[in-house]
Amino acid sequence: MPFIKTTEQDSKYNHLEIMSVSELITNINQEDQTVPLAVEKELPQIEKLITAVVSKLKEGGRLFYIGAGTSGRLGILDASECPPTFGVSHDLVIGLIAGGDSAIRKAVEFAEDSETQGWKDLQAYDISSKDAVVGIAASGTTPYVISTLQKCNSEGILTGCITCNKNSPLAKVAMMPIEVVVGPEFVTGSSRMKAGTAQKLVLNMISTASMIQLGKVEGNKMVDMQLSNNKLVDRGQKMLMQKLNVDLNTASTLLDKYGSVRLAIQNYKNE
Repeated sequence: MPFIKTTEQDSKYNHLEIMSVSELITNINQEDQTVPLAVEKELPQIEKLITAVVSKLKEGGRLFYIGAGTSGRLGILDASECPPTFGVSHDLVIGLIAGGDSAIRKAVEFAEDSETQGWKDLQAYDISSKDAVVGIAASGTTPYVISTLQKCNSEGILTGCITCNKNSPLAKVAMMPIEVVVGPEFVTGSSRMKAGTAQKLVLNMISTASMIQLGKVEGNKMVDMQLSNNKLVDRGQKMLMQKLNVDLNTASTLLDKYGSVRLAIQNYKNE
């Protein structure tokens, strides 16, 4: 099949500038509702990638996300949420963006066009065949991402990708491609919209399912979360009150003593 970049095709809507706010947000919402259905079609591929990633993580490897622009920022967002949510090391899931950390807030011109920098960025982390690398690019044509996955393949490193065009160069390079085809954007070419939403949904699945498979959730609770603010301390106390059938004062004392919900539960019988 020929490669058609649907993320760049004309919007189904025209004359956006004369639409009322109500019309704009109604139409955007209608388009957004198609995204989960597009993700659903890729569940088998998502499952394959997650299973492979979990295997690497259980063997002591790491998960890297690498992308440019919105795609890179979404990878960094997902990676940065893993330590506070699941209590894992900041070195377990790592997000990299073309142009470096400064590109998180401000676009770095032509950074995504480099065919060598991505591999250099990974080398700074002593990347090896123990690890897994997921390239993120809505277009599926970003040189920074494609070249990096090509190099990873040659080094025996597991590669996957998340893209929103079918039969893209990126999908052909990745060992385990995920292609969530969301169609034209409401604003033509603005892939931060539906494509970005699709990428975020898939990233949620990858990190959450992986952490659950690693034992970082009990029942449906984040028992390894970092108690980094009052909201999370309160949540931890309520978890203990429910799990151990204790009062607030006891839960608070346990949490202060052991510093985590998991350790408090494990040590409660010895109190």
